[in-house]
Amino acid sequence: MANIAAELDETAAKQAAHGAPGQITTRLLARGHDWMVYDVLCTFGPHDRPFEEKAPCVFITVVVAGSFHCRSAAGCNLFTPGSLMLGHANQCFERRLEPGTGVRCLSFRYAPGYFERLAADTGARARRPAIGVLRLPPSRSLSPLVAQAHAGLTVSLGVPWEELSVQVAAESVRVVETLPFDWGDLLPGAAARVATAVRFIERYLGTHLTLGDLAREAGLSRFHFLRTFERLVGVTPHRYILRARLREAAMRLEAESTGILDIALDCGFSDQSNFSRAFRAEFGASPRVYRGITKNRLGEVRRN
Repeated sequence: MANIAAELDETAAKQAAHGAPGQITTRLLARGHDWMVYDVLCTFGPHDRPFEEKAPCVFITVVVAGSFHCRSAAGCNLFTPGSLMLGHANQCFERRLEPGTGVRCLSFRYAPGYFERLAADTGARARRPAIGVLRLPPSRSLSPLVAQAHAGLTVSLGVPWEELSVQVAAESVRVVETLPFDWGDLLPGAAARVATAVRFIERYLGTHLTLGDLAREAGLSRFHFLRTFERLVGVTPHRYILRARLREAAMRLEAESTGILDIALDCGFSDQSNFSRAFRAEFGASPRVYRGITKNRLGEVRRN
């Protein structure tokens, strides 16, 4: 994720240097009869006007890098790396990037009838992902799928996109069914302050980050920052940073051959034993076992 965030910053800097307007570019990664997966790069910034979009189909978008807030009939929410944006066909929404420039996402898109069948197979009541819910915050149940989606941007071959699209749809429906409360609207000023802190976390994910560091970056007291961050992002700053580091580690375990200890230290963990305990709690397997599982899965896809 750190490299992807750096690439995003570099693209935004080049755009600003040439005075070019923001734009959205999409790259098709995979498709089937009823589903598609796109790599979406948005280089709009805070000086661009908010832009409106109309969803052509049911979609579940995984935020990989950058942050933005979005308004629709379901409310207004802040989207950060690791969160999911949910929507149904013909849904209209307005997106604004603030305070930084650029967002990188993976967009899973489904034909409405196909998605309804997937949702029905889970036993959930909801038949589309956005019934009063626009955003799913980073969570333990979604972490493995988000990590796989991130790794898909760096692994050129062997990504089981069809399986991943089914798993993302099914787990998203399950999470929507179990949300304990409505996340509610947010104030644009609060979103901008928290988004500033989130981008700071992206840039310095592998370093020691304190609540005071993040509160100063957001221009808030520790108390108000903690309360505002948890309300808007859905988890505490500590839990958000931990999950971001674990997702980064999982992506690198799948995409690289770097040693586990080196990955742990690069991602901000003090030693391998703490890293292994946290990783097992989040992904249900040790880093070594997780790497073996993902390597075997990619090998099977390539052989087929």
